[in-house]
Amino acid sequence: MSSPAPLIAPREGLIDEVRTALGDSLLDAKDAVGEISFTVRREAIVDVCRILRDTFEYQQLMEIAGVDYPQRLERFDVVYHLLSVTKNHRVRVRVTTDEERPVPSVTGLWPVAGWLEREVFDLYGVLFEGNQDLRRILTDYGFRGHPLRKDFPLTGYVELRYSEEQKRVVYEPVRLAQDFRSFDFLSPWEGAAYILPGDEKVPEAPGAPTPLKAEEIKK
Repeated sequence: MSSPAPLIAPREGLIDEVRTALGDSLLDAKDAVGEISFTVRREAIVDVCRILRDTFEYQQLMEIAGVDYPQRLERFDVVYHLLSVTKNHRVRVRVTTDEERPVPSVTGLWPVAGWLEREVFDLYGVLFEGNQDLRRILTDYGFRGHPLRKDFPLTGYVELRYSEEQKRVVYEPVRLAQDFRSFDFLSPWEGAAYILPGDEKVPEAPGAPTPLKAEEIKK
């Protein structure tokens, strides 16, 4: 009985072949846990993707993702995930940039990149030079900021609600409906060492075990 085909077929010697084909455009290449990643110069991303598509048979662009590293000078990674249908293999291509330097668009190679680049622009603020329709795609009209940046506040800047008076959806500054509580115990599994208000109203069931106190649990 023959063994099943691997989920992802190996491509021995691929890194060396790609390094020869890309030349100075390739900055780094690594094979980790069976996944091959290439870091290339930002200005060369279109040529790199064309070579990978036409020479190495990575026909499909599956995804474009963003990653934010605020401590770096070029804080953003733009990551392209390519699939070879004929070779049953995937590779990852990465470029770096910041808020001002645009990344060349690959919409001329894969039209689907138009939508994927819009997602990265919307969520991270990365610009793509050559994308003819670079608009927000996931957030609402007039949204402020880019929500997947690490320095974006968790509560956002504005909130929306339906106004019964104005008969429409309105935007307002964020208002927390409930103040943050400050707990004086280390773990929610321990519970407070005192009886919380209202607990004295709950009758104990017959035969119910006596709850352990916080100091007993610590022992």
